[in-house]
This record gives sequence, structure tokens and C-alpha cells, in this order.
Amino acid sequence: MKRELGIARCGLACCLCSENTVCAGCDSGDCPDKEECVNRACSLGRGAAHCFDCPEEACRKGMLQKSKPYGFTLFARRYGEQALLDCLEQNEQKGVVYHRQGILGDYDEFEDPEELIRFLQTGKE
Repeated sequence: MKRELGIARCGLACCLCSENTVCAGCDSGDCPDKEECVNRACSLGRGAAHCFDCPEEACRKGMLQKSKPYGFTLFARRYGEQALLDCLEQNEQKGVVYHRQGILGDYDEFEDPEELIRFLQTGKE
């Protein structure tokens, strides 16, 4: 885990992404999708560092239409970014897999964000 890469504006875990050799995160200026990213544009426009810092709690724009970033965003809004990073790190040590190119990860199969949040907290389904 590359904790220093943190959490993307949309809630994805840059710190665990297998593509993080190419991308240094949302604010690096090197993100390959920075011009098309709805969540980056919206959060910058609102002066928020992340979607979880935004007061519009029910927003499902851009990547928040997907369960994983939405669930991670809800978790960070409730418990904070450091708690999310702690859970992701603990789960990685337990063998929980974040997605990799061509591989669905353990976090990808949740449709209910509350179930995903419980899984983040426990590392168990």
C-alpha cells in the first residue's frame, strides 16, 4: 500500500491501485483522466478536497454512480480519511484484494454501500 497516495477525490483508493505507477493521484497534475473527471471538476469548483468533504451528501455524480467509490466516500464522510486508510491497510494485510488490471477485487462485488462499509470495518463478508 502506498498510503501517501491516499484517497482520490471520488473515493477510490489511489493508495491501493495497481495503476499508481502511472498516476500520482488527483492533485498531482499527472492524472491521465483529469480533464474528463466529473468528480475532480466538481470538487475543485466547490473548493472541496474530496467528494466526502462536500455538503451534498446524496450526490451520485461521476464515479459516485459506482458502489465502491460511493461506499468509500460515505465511510470517509462518517469516520474520516485516516480511518478509511487504516481499514484498507488492515484488510490488505488480511489478504483482501483491491482491483487490479483484469481482476475484480473483493470490494467490487458490493451493491449495498452499507454492506461495503461493514466489510471495510471487518474485512469479512
